[in-house]
Amino acid sequence: MSGDGGYDVAVIGAGVVGTAIARQLARYRLRTVVLERSNDVGSGTSKANTAILHTGFDCGPGTLESGLVRRGHRLLAEYADVSGIAVERTGAVLVAWDREQEGRLDGVVAKAHANGYLPAHRIDTDELYRREPGLGPGATGAVVVPDEWIICPWSTSVAFATEAVAAGVELRLGTEVHGVVDDAGGWTLITTHGSLRAEWVVNAAGLHSDIVDRQCGGGGFTITPRRGQLIVFDKLARPLLSSILLPVPTERTKGVLVAPTVYGNVILGPTAEDLDDRTDTATTEGGLAELMEAGRHILPGLVDEEVTATYAGLRAATEHRDYQISVDGDRRYVVAGGIRSTGLTASLAIAEYIVEQMAHTGAVLHEVDEEPTIPRMPPLGEAQRRPYQDDELMASDPEFGRIVCFCERVTEGEVQRACTSAIPAVDLGGLRRRTRATNGRCQGFFCGAAIAARLADGRP
Repeated sequence: MSGDGGYDVAVIGAGVVGTAIARQLARYRLRTVVLERSNDVGSGTSKANTAILHTGFDCGPGTLESGLVRRGHRLLAEYADVSGIAVERTGAVLVAWDREQEGRLDGVVAKAHANGYLPAHRIDTDELYRREPGLGPGATGAVVVPDEWIICPWSTSVAFATEAVAAGVELRLGTEVHGVVDDAGGWTLITTHGSLRAEWVVNAAGLHSDIVDRQCGGGGFTITPRRGQLIVFDKLARPLLSSILLPVPTERTKGVLVAPTVYGNVILGPTAEDLDDRTDTATTEGGLAELMEAGRHILPGLVDEEVTATYAGLRAATEHRDYQISVDGDRRYVVAGGIRSTGLTASLAIAEYIVEQMAHTGAVLHEVDEEPTIPRMPPLGEAQRRPYQDDELMASDPEFGRIVCFCERVTEGEVQRACTSAIPAVDLGGLRRRTRATNGRCQGFFCGAAIAARLADGRP
């Protein structure tokens, strides 16, 4: 423990990677603080992605990303099973639409095998259309990736943070780091709520990780925000497909996909637009039109379904083809930058790797005696038993039988629980990510005012 009243480790950023690192550090006798500029965990890139539990079949063989995604898939699948994070084992098919793409399928399989993922295999068009009869005409072949699954991204960050806080990690939300000073064998962090000292700094600042890295004396990469716009279709579209439908990837992007979600919807996207503005999560007429055109080609019936919502997320793209993760034991500084769309899958493996490297480079780590307590997350998945379906839960607390959001079947009990949990929802976005309330086809037209009023007066 730091002898001057400061912290042993300060983690900057409470996205899925930062909270995973905090959870891993909580296993040791360390005074750890997590600093997050927004008022909730997982509220940046971590909340706005395609929500796929990746195998890493299409990563660059031999890269750090490849190994961490492969291990992360297993770790997160096991964690989700224990914690109740929604996962559906849909599998994926990567579809070729012309002879040029078809000619690259053997390379896709070879790359998957080089990444240690052997179940990937080719199928012909007859089998492809048996599997996905709603697929548009003209497909020329496909690769099956059985272990590409869908997952709830919202519960994941909350679960990691809840476990970390229960184990003694301090979480400071609404705290932005304005400056970092390397002095006297430690670090002084200047924040919106004063300064603090820490022996180690872990930079998991996502879209701002390159800025923090330069403040800490680095400068080995630059973030260029890559916007991905997506369209969410109504639950009536869900029977149109059974698997994730992937395109043949290019050098720059994985391309536009169609995927079911654990919430019962179907998503189409993302676009890939490099921007200068790290806050520009707007959707555009051109971007959405581009997606609808792609959707009409991939799954023609989809464009006739109702659109529930549109959104955009920003990915932390860099000029490098791999994660930018390094641990400097002499300076007691860690950077986890350039974590792209696979970061959700790799998060637990990234945390494990970083803490191992910290130990190898001089950090003194003593394990705590207690086994970690993994929290049980509310069931947000459409395939899970939701509170309104749970007779025992409703008998124990009738509020779990009183529906307040009819589109998503969210109950009063769930809203109360979200507002009084260890890391409570403090705004409508946080409540949506913890309950699904207002996420349905009416987008809060019926229940939004009552829920906003509840949050405004601080009532559970």
